[in-house]
Amino acid sequence: MKNTFYSNGKLLITGEYLVLDGAKALALPTKFGQNLIAEKSSNKEIKWKSYDADGSIWFEDTIPFSEIISTTPFKKESVKNTLITILREAYLLSPNAIINSEGYIVSTQLSFPKKWGLGTSSTLINNIAQWFNINAFELLKNSFGGSGYDIACAQNDCPILYHLEQGRPFVEKVKFNPTFSKNLYFVYLNQKQNSKNAIASYKEKKNNLEVTKEIITQLTETVLNTKDENTFAQALENHEKELSLILETKTVKESLFPDFDGTVKSLGAWGGDFVLVISKENPRPYFISKGFQTIIPYHEMIL
Repeated sequence: MKNTFYSNGKLLITGEYLVLDGAKALALPTKFGQNLIAEKSSNKEIKWKSYDADGSIWFEDTIPFSEIISTTPFKKESVKNTLITILREAYLLSPNAIINSEGYIVSTQLSFPKKWGLGTSSTLINNIAQWFNINAFELLKNSFGGSGYDIACAQNDCPILYHLEQGRPFVEKVKFNPTFSKNLYFVYLNQKQNSKNAIASYKEKKNNLEVTKEIITQLTETVLNTKDENTFAQALENHEKELSLILETKTVKESLFPDFDGTVKSLGAWGGDFVLVISKENPRPYFISKGFQTIIPYHEMIL
């Protein structure tokens, strides 16, 4: 018997980095995601295959139960060791999934290219949590770390407001369907950003952020509630300026698209993955001329 689990991908529209310190963030689940199929097998091991969106296998290995149960730390990072780390933490939260099993055959399938950064890790963690019947936020905290907004997107089929209070996640389902959504696009920057590294860099640079945190929360509320496209765009541009000061980094528009007639907003970890673009004209020719081929209209990306 096969058990199938599915989780949505994610895009963080506001609150990047500061969501770690309690700011409210607007996050949107995507039409793209990842599934996980687990079926019973033998030999006290997991035969694992991970498929990219094009059907190619990007990871394949056999993991003995003994490596999951082991407490021996890993000396180097690898895809296999990262996976075992997640499975170890899942096992500690629910040992019976391993102890009472003879083995598994597991396959995962992305519906978006792995390089896009829409949540390869978060969708995997949420799927493993469903498989082990454990709390996905706890599994994230014990393995990867992070704010958890991506787990909330994995579990919800609508826009969410997300924040942390004393480390506890709070998820509020909201309505977000701008009347000007035809002018919103997502552009892939041709490189995947390492969220763990970006978060570490942020923690090194942050100072007292109480005032900035409140500003970001207010900008999030504006982005969520305004019906006016100009107000929406200005709020996102102000958001970029606030983060630019904290991160001591130029905004993505300043760095890559200074001559673009419209708004460009970084999403998630700065320096990679997708940006949100607001443009009254079709921006495709502009971004293609700059070497960026992946331009996705809002309604093709967002659930």
